Amino acid sequence: MIGNMILEAPQRIEPCIPDTLHHEIVDRVATLSDAAAHLGGRLHPKTAANLADLVRVMNCYYSNLIEGHNTRPHDIEQALQSKYDTDDTKKRNLQLEAVAHIRLQKEIDVLHASDKLPEPSSVKFIVWLHRKFYRDLPEEMLVLEQNNTKVRFLPGEFRHLPLHDVAVGRHLPPSSTSVASFMSHFESRFNFSAIGRGIQLAAMASAHHRLNYIHPFPDGNGRVSRLMSHAMALKAGIGAHGLWSVSRGLARGLNSPKDYMSMMDMADMPRQGDLDGRGNLSLKALNTFIGWFLDICIDQVTFMQDLFDLDNLALRLSRYCSDQEWKPEAFMILEMVLLKGELSRGDACRATGLKERTARTLLSSLLENGILGSDSPKGPVSLRFPAASLDRLFPNLFPAHSL
Repeated sequence: MIGNMILEAPQRIEPCIPDTLHHEIVDRVATLSDAAAHLGGRLHPKTAANLADLVRVMNCYYSNLIEGHNTRPHDIEQALQSKYDTDDTKKRNLQLEAVAHIRLQKEIDVLHASDKLPEPSSVKFIVWLHRKFYRDLPEEMLVLEQNNTKVRFLPGEFRHLPLHDVAVGRHLPPSSTSVASFMSHFESRFNFSAIGRGIQLAAMASAHHRLNYIHPFPDGNGRVSRLMSHAMALKAGIGAHGLWSVSRGLARGLNSPKDYMSMMDMADMPRQGDLDGRGNLSLKALNTFIGWFLDICIDQVTFMQDLFDLDNLALRLSRYCSDQEWKPEAFMILEMVLLKGELSRGDACRATGLKERTARTLLSSLLENGILGSDSPKGPVSLRFPAASLDRLFPNLFPAHSL
């Protein structure tokens, strides 16, 4: 009984944050903060906003991939236009799941932009993430099969029944009766308002692991943890207006796609003797995980910085126009839109120097292709990034086989 009480005490997830950060982690924090501050710095806000839409699709794609679902960018793009697969129920459900993920991430971004983003580690916010993600998904996506038994769960509800208690790989999470107390402890330990800016990035990494360690929901814990990490990055000031995503890094790893699961498993390690901190879990393993997670973030921010660099993007737009065999004036329009964010249709046509009818035909081709878009039939045009253009405009953003 005493052993079980110790096992089920919320302090089981300690250490949550190292008392002092190793200098290697301090260096990574500084590097990540500096890189994020420069990401997309030369982009027009409208262009950056449309690129953030693309990053949400990317984040969704890689988050799905981590869960074992390969939902192609084209299928996600179709779903965002309410064009769902009517012949394949599984594919349709994955499309619905993708739309839920993207809309939820956009809502997080909007809350942050309006300075209304709640404390990301709070129980209220984490429950809201889960409820919001699953709220509109079909009934069959709320049913799990465990030990030949079908178990229905409710969006936004923690594990609270014995049949919710399952092993996750080699890890046995806290029992359902203890989840609420563990989450209360989690909230108090990772409250960003109570820790310094430098510590917040280490806490972001640690919180990602510790939330999955608790495994508070019957399903959806990985997705919720990645969305929470996104919110924490925004709150910590490294979100770069949504122009990068941790999910791509977690799915790809630094050396192998298997890195994520092996590092999460390693961070489950119990304390290894008197020199390994004072908590239940290994402090050495936690520091290793934090360093790895921050390296993942740095890798993704620097990758996106090169991809979204104004000059590099302009060069790839020029090549894309050549691939489409458009008139040279097509690039004139795209480059001007890139620099100015958006243009009226009349200005876009006049910028080419072509005769009005020819210019309008060219503009119509750009709109039909999807590389330009508008929020209304006669409104100004801005750059968009259709799935068919991604391999040319953003090489290596997605795996080649997914496009």
